[in-house]
Amino acid sequence: MIIVYAYVCGDILHKGHIEYLKNCKALGDKLIVGVLTDEAVMERKPKPAIGFDERFDLVRSLKWVDLAVAQYAYSPLDNVKALRPDILVESTDHGEQPANEFMENIGGRMITLPYYPDHSSTKVKNIIKGEEI
Repeated sequence: MIIVYAYVCGDILHKGHIEYLKNCKALGDKLIVGVLTDEAVMERKPKPAIGFDERFDLVRSLKWVDLAVAQYAYSPLDNVKALRPDILVESTDHGEQPANEFMENIGGRMITLPYYPDHSSTKVKNIIKGEEI
């Protein structure tokens, strides 16, 4: 069984999330998705509009997600160490992560999938605020 680990903020779910997670699931047999806590998100971005508990429930309800887990840091390293997946998926909008080296050390693979800039939570928020057409 090939276990895949990916992670998301999941704030205001949109087509980019769906495409990303669908593609992650296609890489293996079981997809585990880390949902970043509010604190983890705020290491790099503003506080999510939707709280962690609701984002967690939304992500775990998606048909491609076999298991959702909390991710307490923006880096997936702690969860990757605990879960030891066969594949770690990163998005092209992330730079090099410490977990990438860990995956190499345990004989796992790191795969990068595209980021969908036309489908971002920030863009949706800006449209709602009337800042983007």
